[in-house]
Amino acid sequence: MTEDELLRQLGGTIRARRRLLGLTLVDVAGRAGLSHPFLSQVERGVARPSMRSLTAVAAALDTTAQALLALPGAGPVSVVPSRAALAELPTVDSPGGTVRSLVHGERAMLPLEFTGAPDTFEEYYVHAGEEFLYVAEGTIEVDVDGALSVLGERDSLYYTGGIRHRWRRAAPGLVRVILVQDNVGIPE
Repeated sequence: MTEDELLRQLGGTIRARRRLLGLTLVDVAGRAGLSHPFLSQVERGVARPSMRSLTAVAAALDTTAQALLALPGAGPVSVVPSRAALAELPTVDSPGGTVRSLVHGERAMLPLEFTGAPDTFEEYYVHAGEEFLYVAEGTIEVDVDGALSVLGERDSLYYTGGIRHRWRRAAPGLVRVILVQDNVGIPE
């Protein structure tokens, strides 16, 4: 599948969720703090949202960015081979790099792969789901509600939902982080 097709599929997922909730583009854009023309472009697959804007849209739709990125899936098993992953699931921009889902469909656990990280702390993220973070490559500094931790390759961190958090690159070089968010308790 091409990137354009993936963006159209992501936009279709957002549109379907918005319509399911009986919301207009203007409603969701206002709740997300985005312009409704931009949201319209995202829904049509002609604009690629950043992780920050996708998170804002997801919150306006009572779901998560991870759930929107996972796209619809079929069956109880989701296989995303590494050689085909980029061709199967959308990638969105994230500060300092990109992020992609590692699973098809909305699941109880929503794994993401972040490639790259910002060099400085961005705004905090806060959401209901608990998270597990694993550093596959590189070194990051994580701020969980003001408590700082430096994590290197093969280090991990777990935090409960409702706590503000963010991370940044802590050393030169490639950063690759696997983040798994708990999807339990997020309204349908």
